[in-house]
Amino acid sequence: MLALLGLTLGLASSQGQAADNDLDLANSLSNPVAAMISVPLQFNYDAKIGPQRDGSRTQLNLQPVVPFTVNENWNLISRTIVPLVSQTDISPGSGTQTGLGDISQSLFFSPRQLSDDGVIWGAGPVFLLPTGSEPELTARKWGAGPSGVVLRQSHGWTYGILANHVWSVAGSQNRDGISATFVQPFLSFTTPDAWTYAINTESTYDWKHSQWSVPVNVNASKLLKLGGMPVSIGGGLHYWVESPDTAPHGWGVRTTITLLFPN
Repeated sequence: MLALLGLTLGLASSQGQAADNDLDLANSLSNPVAAMISVPLQFNYDAKIGPQRDGSRTQLNLQPVVPFTVNENWNLISRTIVPLVSQTDISPGSGTQTGLGDISQSLFFSPRQLSDDGVIWGAGPVFLLPTGSEPELTARKWGAGPSGVVLRQSHGWTYGILANHVWSVAGSQNRDGISATFVQPFLSFTTPDAWTYAINTESTYDWKHSQWSVPVNVNASKLLKLGGMPVSIGGGLHYWVESPDTAPHGWGVRTTITLLFPN
């Protein structure tokens, strides 16, 4: 009887620790500067693009996040966005293009220890690389600028804002220059069983053309174990509140699969 009781208590303790670990991992996914390797695969579908609203785009973003230890006080978080795009009729007579888009690379220096008030932050440069494989998939400009994020996490809630600004610094003289501000306020809640419900905007203001692009995203995700490996699977909808002719209009769909490699 005592052996059975001990086994039962041991299993309960193990399950409780596993649940706590899953919750910690799910919370880390809501933190853009968490010191954990992750590889999100984000699929987006949008329609109603172009002056006639007859264009469409599918885009798979590979978004690896890799932390590096600088010293006992600081981490360097590398966040890369590699877009794989297929689009049709986004402008009159443009036809269909499929290939690699321009890569965005952000680097955040972030304190390893939480501040006394629980604020988490990071700051550093962002770079735009003209890697697009088709003329319609690239700005043909090198870009750079500042980037930063600040957030708090408490009792399952995560809220904060990420922002950057990119100026073109070199590239084709036949393309318009770039001066664009990206702003992403975000709010999420993670439940004890590792479900996360989130809302954010990924708004961009084009200073050269005085235009906003404002999609509002709502999604849910669940942390699972596949073959012992932690994986987050999620999906949701987004609505374009404001966008120029070259951007989507109305509703779109997003699904995500994130591979996690905790320390």
